[in-house]
Amino acid sequence: MTALLEGRGICKRFGGLLAVSDVSFTLNEGEILGLIGPNGAGKTTLFNVVNGVYRSDGGTFAFAGQDITGWPPNKLVHLGMARTHQIVKPLNEMTALDNVTVGACFGRDYLRLRAAHGVAMQVLEQVHMADRANILAKHLTIAGKKRLEIARALAAKPKLLLLDEVLAGLNPTEVAKMLELIRAIRDQGVSIIMIEHLMHAVMNVSDRIMVLNFGLKIAEGKPEEVVRDPAVIEAYLGSADIADKLREVQ
Repeated sequence: MTALLEGRGICKRFGGLLAVSDVSFTLNEGEILGLIGPNGAGKTTLFNVVNGVYRSDGGTFAFAGQDITGWPPNKLVHLGMARTHQIVKPLNEMTALDNVTVGACFGRDYLRLRAAHGVAMQVLEQVHMADRANILAKHLTIAGKKRLEIARALAAKPKLLLLDEVLAGLNPTEVAKMLELIRAIRDQGVSIIMIEHLMHAVMNVSDRIMVLNFGLKIAEGKPEEVVRDPAVIEAYLGSADIADKLREVQ
């Protein structure tokens, strides 16, 4: 497999708190990497360091073989990295189409408005929201806003998509449809790292899982391997019975 993103010895401090401590990982092209761990484990902080929102206090990143350590988000999106946020942030007074057009304008290809508009409509069709193109973002359901967040990121034409809890707040039917969309995005050649607390979902959609606890990587591997790891059971799953149930639904 070809590595798309490599992090080596990543650290991030906030004053005296070491939020991410010496974390190393690799994401391969065409892969979904699930990132799990208890609240406060450092998952979103690691996302923010990967995405350039925070500058790391140690370690290096390489994207498609290029050193991107310390790059800001605007340079990273032009290179091919886009993300969603745990708390959706649509432009509420703009239509769904205009929201996604913004993503295309400031994405990898830095498109002019007319071309960006065309790309945005294609992406809305891809995420099954073409019928809501002219609806103001503030009038969408939670599920609609989650899809809009993904659409805006996809309009940037990423090679890597960072998904931060896109399943949170969705009902079982909406979760199943979102997982179908995530798989379809991966099948179209976009590599994905996703933070998720809905364990049965992330275990089923991910090719590999990485587990953080107190800023440290405590496990990494295939879902069926990670769910058996004693350190993961103790830190996150809580009991071997829960681990057994997760293995049953895979």
